[in-house]
Order: sequence, then C-alpha cells, then structure tokens
Amino acid sequence: MRNQPKYHFLKNTSYALKGLRDIITHETSFRLELILVLILSPLIYFVPLELSYQLLMFIALMGMPIAEAMNSAIERVTDLVTLEYHEMAGRAKDVGSAVVFLSIVVFVVVWFFCLFKAYM
Repeated sequence: MRNQPKYHFLKNTSYALKGLRDIITHETSFRLELILVLILSPLIYFVPLELSYQLLMFIALMGMPIAEAMNSAIERVTDLVTLEYHEMAGRAKDVGSAVVFLSIVVFVVVWFFCLFKAYM
C-alpha cells in the first residue's frame, strides 16, 4: 500500500504551483528557458505554417523547460541522498543533463526545419 494522501485536484495543483515557483526562484537555466518560451510562443502564431507545424514548434519549445525541471529534480534528490562525490550520483546528474541537451537539440532541429519550410 502506498503512503500517499487521497487525490485532491486543488491540493495537487497547489503542489505543482509550489514546485514551479521554487524552480523559477532557484534555477537560472529554467528562468532563461522560460523567458525563451515567453518570447517565442507568441511568435509561433505568425509563422506561415499549418497548425500542425505550429503545434510541433510549441511542443519542441516546451520540451526544454520540462527537461530542465526533470533535471533539477534529479539533481535535488541526488544531493539529498549524498553531498559527497559518488560515481552513481554523478552519472545520474549526467543523465539529467543529457535529457536537457537532447531537448535543446530537438528544439533547434524542429525549429530549423519548420522555419526553413515556412520561408524557403
């Protein structure tokens, strides 16, 4: 049996907002990616492409802060377990960083090809 309270939508939403506020407060990379999202999201509307391509661009854009949030969670849990260097802790953090890197690669590739299709 799981040690978890009964699901309550508003309470769970408050936990999510608390986590979002925390990551915005403490993670510079997340703030930079959030600024990028706030700048580029409205611009997607003006790209002369079908809605499906615009949605693909938005999903690729949102992948970066989502990956950054997951990476931050991995780093925090790892630091909670041990502050000393441990090979497995370092590997876990490296994998989290790889997720962020791959999300950036996906963003760049998707946006490059969509903008190429729109303007060439």
